[in-house]
Amino acid sequence: MAEGEQPMIRLSDDEQRGTWLGRVSRPGIGPAVVTLREGRVIDITSRAAPTVRDVLESDAPAAYVQSAVGEDLGRVEEIAGGIDQNALHWLAPCDLQSVKACGVTFAQSMVERVIEEQAAGDPAKADAIRARVTDIIGDSLDQIEAGSEKAAKVKAELIEIGLWSQYLEVGIGPDAEVFSKAQPLSSVGPGAEIGLHPSSTWNNPEPEVVLTVNSRGICHGVTLGNDVNLRDIEGRSALLLPMAKDNNASCALGPMIRLFDDTYAMDNVRQTVLDLRVEGTDGYVLEGQSLMSKISRDPLDLINHVIGRHHQYPDGFVLFLGTLFAPIDDRDVPGQGFTHKLGDVVTISAAGLGALQNTVRYSTECPPWDFGLADLMRNLAGRGLL
Repeated sequence: MAEGEQPMIRLSDDEQRGTWLGRVSRPGIGPAVVTLREGRVIDITSRAAPTVRDVLESDAPAAYVQSAVGEDLGRVEEIAGGIDQNALHWLAPCDLQSVKACGVTFAQSMVERVIEEQAAGDPAKADAIRARVTDIIGDSLDQIEAGSEKAAKVKAELIEIGLWSQYLEVGIGPDAEVFSKAQPLSSVGPGAEIGLHPSSTWNNPEPEVVLTVNSRGICHGVTLGNDVNLRDIEGRSALLLPMAKDNNASCALGPMIRLFDDTYAMDNVRQTVLDLRVEGTDGYVLEGQSLMSKISRDPLDLINHVIGRHHQYPDGFVLFLGTLFAPIDDRDVPGQGFTHKLGDVVTISAAGLGALQNTVRYSTECPPWDFGLADLMRNLAGRGLL
């Protein structure tokens, strides 16, 4: 790590007692599967499990990681972020998995999606629409179970007053919104730059819990994620969702996957509180939270919407669970709300899961994604791991 550079991963003593799984890039070698032991990063890449995908496909991932033989790469604080591509640095903790995301899983963010749609991507119209929608809906959707009889009644009432929306359909209807957030290996890790499409003028971070699920639909752990969101582009048309969500460096994951063991399990996920902090180069600070206890669909239910007889994932997937956070405070111009500025430092943290920190740039200015699946296979084969 360069002199003066801040460590990208800091874990409390309690967090370090967990079982961690992640990835780093080793100069002259390539991607490596790593874990943490007593504050040190251990390379456990092997022929038995050359990828994170392979670890998660094992019968007992946590037990495998705890017993795996490896090479000590140094203290966790010594590993750099992803900006210097030539140094030993952190990567996103997933590799071959599909990167999926659920949207509109919280009532508050659902209302914001309705506002985006009604405003057609124009932030100047958002306040007036927000006032009208919240006058009618208020917080009444907060305790509604998606797909329930009560939800169906609310749907009928909203249609009657002309406020039904495709976002309300997936927010309280029987089917969850699930979309492809990024391609395998395209996500960035802690310390890396995150990208905004240069045509976007209204955008924000989305702090989320991300499940790691194997090909059998079993969730073996979680990490943190930033589902960078371009509100103006998605607001113009839901058909522009791929452009709003999947751009170079627009998906950040990390710092590492905390595997389920006797110290951490799904019940911990259900009670997770995510903290968000955005610090601008102009001194601007935005803080917010997302509480998993307010999600309208259980994490296990969301997994079942993704995988089953209707859809298989041979390499598993990671799944963003959505966010309660939706920034509405004006940053500059009254009525324009929040939007990112270049150089913003975004930190997403949660007790038990560490912190994920990234810096905002244009996608066209972030390092290009140039290491794909074929490159990984050739690299592993050349190292005798396949």
